[in-house]
Formats: sequence, C-alpha cells, structure tokens
Amino acid sequence: MASSSSSFLLTAVALAAMFALGSCGTELTLTIGKDSSSTKLSLITNVAISEVSVKPKGATDFSDDLKESPANTFTFDSKEPIKGPISFRFAAKAGGYRVVDDVIPADFTAGAVYKTGEQV
Repeated sequence: MASSSSSFLLTAVALAAMFALGSCGTELTLTIGKDSSSTKLSLITNVAISEVSVKPKGATDFSDDLKESPANTFTFDSKEPIKGPISFRFAAKAGGYRVVDDVIPADFTAGAVYKTGEQV
C-alpha cells in the first residue's frame, strides 16, 4: 500500500512539473527595425502575434492594427513625429488583448531591443 501511494505522489509531482514547464511560454520582445525614423516605427517581434497596435504619448487611443510584412514585422507610419514613450497592444492566444504601457521609450533607436515582460 505504501508503494502505491508513493507511486501516485511521484506521478502527480511529475505531471505538475511538466504542466508548469509547458505553460511558461516565451517572453515577447520588440526590436526597433533599422528603417525606423521620427515618423516611422518598425517593430520586429521574436514570436508570432497578431492584431498589433501602438499608442504614442499624447494619443487618446491605440492606432488601427499595424500591417504585418514581412512575418513578425509591424510598421506604424505617422505624418507627425512619433512621441514616446509608446504603449503596445496585441491579441493574446487565449483571447482578449494584452497591453504593455510605455514599453518603448521616447529615445528609441533602431536596433534596440525592449522586453515586454509578457509571456506568450
């Protein structure tokens, strides 16, 4: 009887560990594309996401969804200089949206990588 209880407990612990490791995900990072400028923001993500939009400082709402081209690269074009910090929104696999406030600083530069803290 003791050995079957031990086996059951060991199996439960192993399953819990597998579930915890499998649900960790990857932290979403944003790389500022080399073609970014004061009026163009090119964002390259390290994982596939969808329905990406941004909200520069002073904007009242998020932009329309950014076009993705090539894969994992989203571009925001503006007639006015883009002011930071910039908030970032994307669709979560589990449904709904995730928002990362002020993830891109005002002094963003091409090639810089910013961690969002979001696991996807």
